[in-house]
Amino acid sequence: MTIPVLQQPIHEITHNHHLLAIIVSANFNEPGIHFFTPNTFSQQLAYMKHPAGKTIDPHVHNPVRREVEYTQEVLFIKKGKLRVDFYSPQQEYLQSRILSSGDVILLVTGGHGFEVIEEVEMIEVKQGPYVGNQDKTRFTGIAAEQVNLVEPE
Repeated sequence: MTIPVLQQPIHEITHNHHLLAIIVSANFNEPGIHFFTPNTFSQQLAYMKHPAGKTIDPHVHNPVRREVEYTQEVLFIKKGKLRVDFYSPQQEYLQSRILSSGDVILLVTGGHGFEVIEEVEMIEVKQGPYVGNQDKTRFTGIAAEQVNLVEPE
């Protein structure tokens, strides 16, 4: 099986006009600050590239009460290859994508599952605290022969 590599720097996975995920490929390389999420998301995702000597003013974050309805998570792929299977909120399988070293994904809505293609090291960031079984509903995913691997644009 040929594993597609992300060529375009940003990919939005949608279903019925709802954003399921944003993938920022390892080859994204733009100067400045680029937010990929709207201000309404409970998890914000941005890329920053600054030249040597740039300063960012020291700051503290003020206490602001926020309400988080759904957990959104970010995965940073440090090493390896990971297949992400995307499901609708009704647990209907939609498609799969391959993430590789350096790729980042924000999982926004819907369901998702994973299969490790090559030994993977990744970092996960999501809202807390984690509340165990109350935090997620597990369901049976697809079989390997059902994978619809979407080629990146």
